[in-house]
Amino acid sequence: MSNFGGNFGGPREMHKAKCSECGKDCEVPFKPREGKPVFCRECFRNKKPM
Repeated sequence: MSNFGGNFGGPREMHKAKCSECGKDCEVPFKPREGKPVFCRECFRNKKPM
C-alpha cells in the first residue's frame, strides 16, 4: 500500500511569505526564493487550470 500524499515524518515546516498576486501574508511549506512567485492558497487555487 502506497503512502504518497501522507506525512513523511511529521508536520511540515511552514515559512512566512507574501502572496505575489494579492499581497496577502501567508505561509507556504517551502522556503521562498528570490525571483520566484509565491501564491496564497486562494490565488494558487484560482491559477490552477480547470
